[in-house]
Amino acid sequence: MSQAQRSGVLSVEKGSGVTSFQVVAHLRRLLRAPKVGHGGTLDPDATGVLPILIGEATKLTPYLAELDKEYLATVTLGLVTDTQDASGEVIETREVPPLTADGLRGIVQRFVGNITQVPPMYSALHHGGKRLYEIARQGGEVERQPRQIQVHAITLEALAPPRFTIRVHCGKGTYVRTIAADIGEALGCGAVLSALVRTRVGPYDLASAVPWVEVRDARDGARLWERVLPLDSAIQGLPAITLDAAVVPAFLHGQAVSAPAAAQGVLRVYASDGGLLGLGVGRGATVKPERLLHADRPRPRVLPG
Repeated sequence: MSQAQRSGVLSVEKGSGVTSFQVVAHLRRLLRAPKVGHGGTLDPDATGVLPILIGEATKLTPYLAELDKEYLATVTLGLVTDTQDASGEVIETREVPPLTADGLRGIVQRFVGNITQVPPMYSALHHGGKRLYEIARQGGEVERQPRQIQVHAITLEALAPPRFTIRVHCGKGTYVRTIAADIGEALGCGAVLSALVRTRVGPYDLASAVPWVEVRDARDGARLWERVLPLDSAIQGLPAITLDAAVVPAFLHGQAVSAPAAAQGVLRVYASDGGLLGLGVGRGATVKPERLLHADRPRPRVLPG
């Protein structure tokens, strides 16, 4: 199979000072793949896990957005900026109150669970055909509706006032810098996010990601292709079914087919030889195609004469 036809997920470490789009553009040149995307934007100053989706894996972008994430965040107290992080313009400085680890843990736990969060102006959300950060850079501000997010856990890792470090395990749509700013407001002194490392996206962790120095300095894509993971590495959390060979052609033509067992919800769908056909929606005795993947189709069977 040529490189242009290969598909999969490359988990890389994004370095500081580059955008997620710049990493994608760099890898598109190295891998010589026509379709390359990523599984979740990181701010330019943030580092850590950035899943790169190659070829047919780009069809899985919505499913990677659903994966839980983990971050290591360093927060500096006593500052308020327009971006909620250290890169922004300082709006206000305040005195930092005396802090203990137990006291800070008590404050932090207020932000665990199903909580509401107002997205920051410096974000990539759209409003009136523009991204919010474009409006903010022009000096504008618009009302943002609070959104429901899921924060599974926040653990205090270190405290050395005026800084502390927390580990945040959260669901989609969570802005860690907003959590930092909100903790600062709860303490009464303000706070900014001064460093952020994404340590995990679903099954992809920082320890197994391709180090940024290797990504940055690569001359070609040969060694990177060796690190590309299968398409279904991104969707292992979904239940799987294997179709009978007789119904595979109909499934590949977009038709609902009989399921091997009662199944509900989104499923990984395989052929009997292990080839990933795509994703389907199970409705009891049938499964309907939702997203077909063309990179891992089963090989034609040779029938005995």
